[in-house]
Amino acid sequence: MNSISLEATTRMLVISGKGILAADESLPTIQKRFKALGIESTEETRRAYRELLFTTGGIEKFISGVILFEETLRQKTAGGSSFVEVLTRKGIIPGIKVDKGTIGMPNSLQEKITAGRDGLRERLQEYVRLGARFTKWRAVITIGAAIPSRACMYVNAHDLALFAALSQEAGLVPIVEPEILMDGDHDIARCEEVTSAMLELVFDAIRAHHVMLDGMLLKPNMVLSGKQSAKQASPSEVADRTIRTLRRTVPAAVPGILFLSGGQTPELATEHLNIMNARGPHPWELSFSYARALQDPALKAWAGSASNAREAQYLFYQRAKCNGNARFGTYSKQMEKMAA
Repeated sequence: MNSISLEATTRMLVISGKGILAADESLPTIQKRFKALGIESTEETRRAYRELLFTTGGIEKFISGVILFEETLRQKTAGGSSFVEVLTRKGIIPGIKVDKGTIGMPNSLQEKITAGRDGLRERLQEYVRLGARFTKWRAVITIGAAIPSRACMYVNAHDLALFAALSQEAGLVPIVEPEILMDGDHDIARCEEVTSAMLELVFDAIRAHHVMLDGMLLKPNMVLSGKQSAKQASPSEVADRTIRTLRRTVPAAVPGILFLSGGQTPELATEHLNIMNARGPHPWELSFSYARALQDPALKAWAGSASNAREAQYLFYQRAKCNGNARFGTYSKQMEKMAA
């Protein structure tokens, strides 16, 4: 895939009114979410759940792409069609999470680096053969006493940049995800400080690795108060500080920014995105790449029972629709009552 094709795919992923579903939960993560609802995590229950999401009627109106886990990329529906085929027929672009999760950083085990560099070039070639058109790599930064360290931020920034370069080499659009975790009692000003510093390092590394800015996407956290902070910033302040941070650090050549939800409630993640888009225009498309904030209502309704599939799909569709409206800045809380 040449640079023109990379740019075209990137633009399709951030097309107006749509965003990306992150359905790339690792086996331990989805096991944890299933267990909380009394669902046994097996290859079949995971397959059935993903099929429920991907076959929901009409989601292509609000979903441009889906990030898959490696197991899911290889799976098929009960009728024998691969998930890649199902999504492609809807006009939804299939992608793949390529990192192998986080591990403790040497000499600073409370900080994390991301595994998965070994053999990445070869794995990317296989993912292309399986039908993936974009990739994602997540780095995790924790705010705490005396952390994050410069070393942790530097290593993660360069791993993200190397991943992006290798993805583009393979003809895949990279989604670069440097996540500043919500966990902690820090205030929103501290989150803004760390987010700004991390994004500056990320784009320094991206330039050093000659990554094409117009053939990549950024998946950052919003600038938020720590989850355990006594003072929670208002949605308006979250929007203001997030936009300010991005304008200071993200080149205008990057076509789109796809926010992660990071533990926010589905409604709050949508509200924050809506306010930011209502305050546009911006140099880039402001979109979403949510996992829990799109899936939670549907997962709870489904609860592992095929008899609940119709209700679960309705809730998933409504959640996608609310975020599709937030892309235009036209979402309202009244839409939540309509979905209830």
